[in-house]
Amino acid sequence: MSIRLLPEALVNQIAAGEVIERPAAVVKELVENAIDAGAGQITVTLRDGGKALIAVEDDGVGMGEEELRLAVQRHATSKLPDDDLVHIGSLGFRGEALPSIGAVARLSLTSRARGAAEAWSLSVEGGAVGSPKPAAQPKGSKIEVRDLFYATPARLKFLKSARAEVMQIRDSLQRLAMAYPAISFQLADESRSLIKLGAESGDLFDARLARLGAIMGRDFPESALAIEAEREGFRLTGYAGLPTFNRANAQQQYLFVNGRPVKDRLLLGALRGAYQDFLARDRHPVVALFLEAPAEAVDVNVHPAKAEVRFREPGLVRGLIVSALRHALAEAGHRAAPSVSQAALGAFRPGSGPTGGGSVTPFPSYSGGPARIGRGMAEAAVAYHAPLPGLATEPAKRDQADPDLEREAEAPQLEAYPLGAACAQLHETYIVAQTAQGLVIVDQHAAHERLVYERMKRQIAAQGVERQALLIPEVVELEEDAATRLLGRREELAELGLVIEPFGGAAVVVRETPSLLGQTNVQGLLRDLADELVEYDQALALKERLEEICGTIACHGSVRAGRRLNQAEMNALLREMEATPHSGQCNHGRPTYVSLALSDIERLFGRR
Repeated sequence: MSIRLLPEALVNQIAAGEVIERPAAVVKELVENAIDAGAGQITVTLRDGGKALIAVEDDGVGMGEEELRLAVQRHATSKLPDDDLVHIGSLGFRGEALPSIGAVARLSLTSRARGAAEAWSLSVEGGAVGSPKPAAQPKGSKIEVRDLFYATPARLKFLKSARAEVMQIRDSLQRLAMAYPAISFQLADESRSLIKLGAESGDLFDARLARLGAIMGRDFPESALAIEAEREGFRLTGYAGLPTFNRANAQQQYLFVNGRPVKDRLLLGALRGAYQDFLARDRHPVVALFLEAPAEAVDVNVHPAKAEVRFREPGLVRGLIVSALRHALAEAGHRAAPSVSQAALGAFRPGSGPTGGGSVTPFPSYSGGPARIGRGMAEAAVAYHAPLPGLATEPAKRDQADPDLEREAEAPQLEAYPLGAACAQLHETYIVAQTAQGLVIVDQHAAHERLVYERMKRQIAAQGVERQALLIPEVVELEEDAATRLLGRREELAELGLVIEPFGGAAVVVRETPSLLGQTNVQGLLRDLADELVEYDQALALKERLEEICGTIACHGSVRAGRRLNQAEMNALLREMEATPHSGQCNHGRPTYVSLALSDIERLFGRR
């Protein structure tokens, strides 16, 4: 059998398989073209989930007759004037989208260039290109894609329901809308309008927050922390949700590189690392981060879909994201998401409880038992549990309370205390404090658990992770690439208390382990670490195990529910919370307190 060149139509269909795998990909490519064309308004119309019709209309610069002819040819583009694949300033640049769509569908392009007296139209069906014809069209372009995959019917079998495809299209368009708040976006299908976003004005930071609130919900702006950091030419901006504002999946994690929506493992791993000791492992933060990188430091030409990027210095990018997020979380102090208070108020309203047919779940419950710790850990934990001021003595009886302490709740004192002054303890578990604007209810165990945990973290940071030498070093047999990954990061692992050395071939010998882990499964630990380094390029498993142990020690050493506290002890806890970063949530991402404004309380009683 001799070698031969494939027909042009078949080549285009093969290429289309990489670029156009579903209707959402068509919308993404066409909308990106509209953004590159300088559009101020983009409208997308669908029928049958995009399989019957996808129409994208914009008011960009438009195209003339000759440009229309070239636009449907493979690798024809206006976006690389200097043939420079490094300094790419547009979303599209490969010149593959329109010919790929035309190879598998019925494509119609109608466009009028800015300043031109007339518009032109061109059709492509299954790769067969027609001739341009005069048409009626205001300035800009209108692209219609009908009968998607009619030329490759096998691909139709892999599409999901119309509803599922519409949801994918909506998600794709929302991601682009987040990155370009100055552009108006609309999306509609046969029956309804799905997206209607007006152009946002003002500076980029404020416009982005308004756009994010319109897409992610009005709770997000109130629960988000502004992120702004710069390092060696990389600039990170955007917004990150408080730990108490979390989700059960990672769907609301939006990442952008130079204005391009991406789904990158390095960036996702950095997110996980930044939030790792604030959330339970099955909870995910809500973020929208925008990274601006020097063109020569990032490669966007990794895949035709352009959803993946490669960084020349991944460690620098990861460090920038982790440090920026952790700094913002530390600056937030004891702040918790307002949605927690809103959910609490909702629980008071008639019909919102379990008997009313609904339930409010603003944060995940943590019903799992404490993590297992090694022998002697209970004794070793005592050093971390130095009492808070005022907690060194046994709690006083209520009838022996000092009258001078009772006066701490008077109004003039409240302005100085964000968490107010303690008034009472309910069920020996919850502290009620009066603030200048209302009241605060504190879970004493969850709050003190976070305080002890943060104290442990500071001590470990100052003194390092204590190690325990193994009486008999353990040899672990691994795959060759896994051993290479671990040994390449052994200096970082040693900082976490794990000392490993090569032992010939693909074997690794473990000589020391972190004392906090006690007796641990060394082989399982190393295999988990090797897997983490593949997926996230970070030794998260070891960090998480250490933090889980610290969290368990903090849990066992903190003020328990059921312990009666006097007013001095309650106020000491409140003042320590105000001075401790991250005290608004416990180690599992649950809130440590609920704040209720006086106006909301009055509304509950019909006084407003």
